Amino acid sequence: MNEKQRHEQNQIKQTNPSDIKSDQDNLNRLKEKTSDDFIKYFEATYEPPNLRKAQKRGKQDVKYDEFQIDEQFQGLGKGKKYLIRTYGCQMNEHDTEVMSGLLEEMGYESTTDTKEADIILLNTCAIRENAENKVFGEIGHLKPLKVENPDLIIGVCGCMSQEEAVVNRILEKHHQVDLIFGTHNIHRLPQLVQNAYLSKERVVEVWSKEGDVIENLPKRRQGKIKAWVNIMYGCDKFCTYCIVPYTRGKERSRLPEDIIQEVRHLAAQGYKEVTLLGQNVNAYGKDLEMEYGLGDLMDEIRKIDIPRVRFTTSHPRDFDDRLIEVLAKGGNLMPYIHLPVQSGNSDVLKLMGRKYTRERYLDLVRKIKEAIPHASFSTDIIVGFPNETEEQFQDTLSLYDEVGFESAYTFIFSPREGTPAAKFNDKISMEEKKDRLQRLNAKVNAYSAEAMKKYEGQTVKVLVEGESKNNPDVLAGYTEHSKLVNFIGPKSAIGQIVEVKITEAKTWTLDGVMVEESIEVS
Repeated sequence: MNEKQRHEQNQIKQTNPSDIKSDQDNLNRLKEKTSDDFIKYFEATYEPPNLRKAQKRGKQDVKYDEFQIDEQFQGLGKGKKYLIRTYGCQMNEHDTEVMSGLLEEMGYESTTDTKEADIILLNTCAIRENAENKVFGEIGHLKPLKVENPDLIIGVCGCMSQEEAVVNRILEKHHQVDLIFGTHNIHRLPQLVQNAYLSKERVVEVWSKEGDVIENLPKRRQGKIKAWVNIMYGCDKFCTYCIVPYTRGKERSRLPEDIIQEVRHLAAQGYKEVTLLGQNVNAYGKDLEMEYGLGDLMDEIRKIDIPRVRFTTSHPRDFDDRLIEVLAKGGNLMPYIHLPVQSGNSDVLKLMGRKYTRERYLDLVRKIKEAIPHASFSTDIIVGFPNETEEQFQDTLSLYDEVGFESAYTFIFSPREGTPAAKFNDKISMEEKKDRLQRLNAKVNAYSAEAMKKYEGQTVKVLVEGESKNNPDVLAGYTEHSKLVNFIGPKSAIGQIVEVKITEAKTWTLDGVMVEESIEVS
């Protein structure tokens, strides 16, 4: 950019952001002031995602920085409303909390009505094809709103935005989308929104390479009871079926002191539960220049006065003895472990690039059970991986029996463009894959029902999250082992840990009666 263009960009920065959208004449005058070269530069800030770049995992120094919103963006959303639709995992939910916080610092107010919204963001998931189809369906549903209100800003962000094919499809076929940005660009949302207001063309900014670790990002958390705390970003595992290492970048850990400070702040605010998040959460600390891992972090967090601490999602390769040792101390560390296995057959695991065998996984489970006898396990399983035989699928069923999982997320293999497994020649019919999923789910349901049955007549501690989704007269919350409990009790119990006697067990939920005067004051 030459000196003239820098001067013209400064003119834009000095314009009152609160007037940009409401005063169309002012916007036109502003654009008339700028040179054609600068308009091209400004409106074509398009860095498409590149999977080849995303594959590179060279050593790099991660910079740590503190976020502070620039004054020029603070009034941009005054008198306007935003809506964010979130798809996918807890990490996406947490990203939505950050984006909500950023938008509210810009002056926006939240709404759930699309017709009221001045900006609508779709925070997307790329794990499975079905998730992408839902997003494209929603983009289509939003088109009439854009026709009715041309000033509406529609944005697509999250993991789908990191895929080349997705971005190209949006650019070619979905002209109602004004803004596309990636998972590494969230902290730049104020700048991107301003660009979308000023630009005649769509604004696209998707960094293939991950950015710095940005601390102090504002968050609009959902509720005051449970909170997610991101402790690391990205994944270096490159399982052959998974798009996450491409969309989320290499593993970058936050510094321990920043995480601990955030958890202490949540405890002081009265939160009852925190969940430590990471795409591969127990790889935490491997990129830090110190001997410090997830076990060490949790050993410090367990001393903080917060009733419940959880973590997700684990990779069996990184579940080390130090973590098991710390979890065995109990206290506020919950005895519920989500440990994705994906397949029970070693040959399939090798093709998946999981880098462990069936035997090694079972050894890990036995080690955890010996240290934490009352621990419960859940998992993720993919059926119908390319050319999986019936015998290999039977190994998955038998592993489920051997571990005794109490629940599982089960999926049919979904090829993701850009991953090695998408190129595998697959001879298994969809009919066979659906049959295997049905048989696996029958086992999952049976084990869940059996696990729930054990709670009948027992008294359990329940963190009450609110009213039941199906009945406002019934309260709902979760046990230490993440079992959903529905019971009748006073509204004053919401946000507290209460004792509930279980009267009936169902396949996936428990019904009970609150023990009188059981509310914990904490």
